[in-house]
Amino acid sequence: MSLVLYTLAALCMLVGLAGTVLPVIPGLPLMFAGMLLAAWTGGFAQVGLWPLSLLGLLTVFAVLMDFWVTALGAQKVGASKKAVMGAALGALAGLFFAPWGVFIGPFAGAAIGELLHQDSLGQAARVGFGTWMGLLFGALLKLALACTMLAIFALAWLF
Repeated sequence: MSLVLYTLAALCMLVGLAGTVLPVIPGLPLMFAGMLLAAWTGGFAQVGLWPLSLLGLLTVFAVLMDFWVTALGAQKVGASKKAVMGAALGALAGLFFAPWGVFIGPFAGAAIGELLHQDSLGQAARVGFGTWMGLLFGALLKLALACTMLAIFALAWLF
């Protein structure tokens, strides 16, 4: 039974790692769930309270940071609420056209949302680019945090 649980934990961590760059999958919370499952399966012998607490704090920080960085990217270029909603919908639609849709979807969605808000192609392009940069920067930060979390977990498991 523990082999099944360890496999499920590893699968959660792998899907979570992919979720750091795919906008719809809750990457770091899923990774943390996998790490928690692996620690629980091992009776918390390899990974104890302190590493898990640190991993949990990093997960909460990552979720809050993701919202903040995306909003900051949109705010810096004066995005409307329609542009932000368009970016979210574009990110979701972009998943169906992976891998390029994941990158193009948020930009196109934000630009279309801004065009619906005001009829300025230049502003729509700036908003689309700014929102896309916020998403990209957020994904890079989440990826860095994911690598940090994996390193903490591996070190706790080994030592």
